[in-house]
Amino acid sequence: MSKRTSEDLSNAIEIADPNDLELGGVEEEVIEGSESDSAVDTAAVGGDDFMHTDDFRRLFVGFVMVDTLVTMRWLDRKWHKVVEKKLTEFEDEPFGEIIVHGGTDLSYDEAWSDTRKERMKQVTKVVFLLNITKVGDYACKFASNLVVVDIPEGITSIGYASFAQCSSLKEISFPKSLTSIGKFSFNKCSSLEKVDLLHTKVQELGRNAFQYCTSLKEMKVPDSLQTLGEDVFHNCYELVPSHIDVRDWNHDVSAVVAYLRSIQ
Repeated sequence: MSKRTSEDLSNAIEIADPNDLELGGVEEEVIEGSESDSAVDTAAVGGDDFMHTDDFRRLFVGFVMVDTLVTMRWLDRKWHKVVEKKLTEFEDEPFGEIIVHGGTDLSYDEAWSDTRKERMKQVTKVVFLLNITKVGDYACKFASNLVVVDIPEGITSIGYASFAQCSSLKEISFPKSLTSIGKFSFNKCSSLEKVDLLHTKVQELGRNAFQYCTSLKEMKVPDSLQTLGEDVFHNCYELVPSHIDVRDWNHDVSAVVAYLRSIQ
């Protein structure tokens, strides 16, 4: 930092506060390098002048950014803890929504309870929380008024009967990350007309996955498909004509893929 001359400092003091000169009597000379010079220099740096410097602005912005990031991360963790704790019971979910989170799968008794079935009739929207990799077993079963579902990227598997008996479901988007569709996942989704898995990494279609999807007309599967459960397309009359015995397809992936591509 450059040193100030005694003349500059005297002028600064005179301009800043002329009353001090009138009342103070004899003006004290400030000699460069003296203790008085150091004191004045330090005061100038640490005072109001510093608040108008680029260093101060950078320091202030740095503090604000760090504080904001810390707060956001804390809120994010807090929110997920609240969701995991409170939304494991569907009674706590917003009206008309079902929230798919990273909790445990529903049991058979929970999914088939009269209270659950009545509640699921009100569901028209599915909300997926962040950082989950699976749609749990029975997650949306009996959501008979659910029409559209958009499964987000990052989910790799759809659990047992996750969307079974969603009789109004017409459109569903699958993520590229998807690798498996579980047993009975879309069983009795009677309004579903099209399933496009071509862009996914699906390796397995579980048993009865699309059974009784009576409106299903188009099914696109990827080259990654390796495993096919029994009766995947059982009673999908629009997709598979009645003269074809789908039981002949059980476990025969190549035959299924060849047929599905022949009708596209």
